[in-house]
Amino acid sequence: MNYNKNDEKLSPELHAIARQKGTERPFTGQHLQEKRAGLFTCAVCGHALFDSSTKYDSGSGWPSFTAPVHTHAVAEHRDTSHGMIRTEVTCSQCAAHLGHVFPDGPRDATGLRYCINSLSLDFKPKA
Repeated sequence: MNYNKNDEKLSPELHAIARQKGTERPFTGQHLQEKRAGLFTCAVCGHALFDSSTKYDSGSGWPSFTAPVHTHAVAEHRDTSHGMIRTEVTCSQCAAHLGHVFPDGPRDATGLRYCINSLSLDFKPKA
């Protein structure tokens, strides 16, 4: 795990998700209903992660995106916790846990669903 100088400033809730690979409860996140144009960035280091144009309502209870803002914005890792095989998504800059990616997204886009914890994200509205 990468230590980031900003880790000392993380709230206990964000630390539990970003550094201990936790998950917020579904349908509770501040960005779930965010519909403005803008950019979602890493709440730990500020790295650009997802453009709002790729966000959609998956019904899962977490903000969902069809693709990261660019190929190297996030890193993917095999996750075998909780008795299942999933693909974990982390910030490529500071390794903060963001959520998981699943192959059940909209077929008219990438077919992927990046299921991301709201607490892992900051939102910067387009001017």
